[in-house]
Amino acid sequence: MNQGFVSTSVRRRQRGLSLFGLLIAAALIITVAIVAMRVVPSALEFMAIRGAVEKIVTSGATTPRDLQQAFDRFAAVDDITAIRGSDLIIEKLDTGTVVSFAYEKRVPLMGPVSLLIDYHGSSRQ
Repeated sequence: MNQGFVSTSVRRRQRGLSLFGLLIAAALIITVAIVAMRVVPSALEFMAIRGAVEKIVTSGATTPRDLQQAFDRFAAVDDITAIRGSDLIIEKLDTGTVVSFAYEKRVPLMGPVSLLIDYHGSSRQ
């Protein structure tokens, strides 16, 4: 019998993903998906805050109180709960008004594990 041909065809390396590799890959994908599902709403709220700050600076409001009230109106419409108008840092410069903000958001992941995100932004270009 010609066993040389059979042994070389059996010895060929198989390609693909093993069951153990598939389980590890699935666990990693699920972990990343869970973190993303928890972080995305916080990131969207940050973008809404940044957009509201840009809008109030260009709205024509002149006093800090007017800017804060304008932000509170945008926050009510956009469902912004992380900060209020009174949390804004308003500076009058020679080039115009600069509105800044900074806050921390704690995002619970699983059990005692949470993610702390430090957000900050400004209307300054």
